[in-house]
Amino acid sequence: MNLYLRYFDKETLVHNVDDAIDFLASIDEIDMNPMLEADVREYAASDVYYPKRYKVRPRVYFIIIKTEAATMVDFKEKRAVHTPDMNAAERFVPPVIAKLNEQNYGWYEGVIDFKRVLLVPGTGKFQYRDAHFVARCKAESGIDCYNRIVEHLRERVDSRSQFPSVKGKNFSFTFLGYCK
Repeated sequence: MNLYLRYFDKETLVHNVDDAIDFLASIDEIDMNPMLEADVREYAASDVYYPKRYKVRPRVYFIIIKTEAATMVDFKEKRAVHTPDMNAAERFVPPVIAKLNEQNYGWYEGVIDFKRVLLVPGTGKFQYRDAHFVARCKAESGIDCYNRIVEHLRERVDSRSQFPSVKGKNFSFTFLGYCK
């Protein structure tokens, strides 16, 4: 794996992390300290393929991109773009999503924390308040439980209220048991 580094018009393609650190140390504006060096080494060793941006000063950054390109020309012409192993990506389903989509028709208890729009009586203005809502419902899955709760709340609260993502920490559910 090679690393492409750019700071304004200074750029390089290096084959190891030591060369990348030497390149960064050669730039006067970049304060190469042990913490930055450790972070660059950690990024290079990780499985993350997203570009990494480091702040030099306000609104000034340098970037590091992992690439499989052997030369700068290959990198510029995008000849060695990293493509993740689709078979592994297709096989892997995050546990939260798998649990949400698991089909069990029965009673569920869903708990949702959302931002509710309420009128402040003294001022006549509206503001967001944290609201906690618990409901028991018949559903086919965790996602169906979420959809039923949100549908119920949308009919009863201000339309500007904000509901969390079904995959987030502000929604949880418990399967209570099967029903007839």
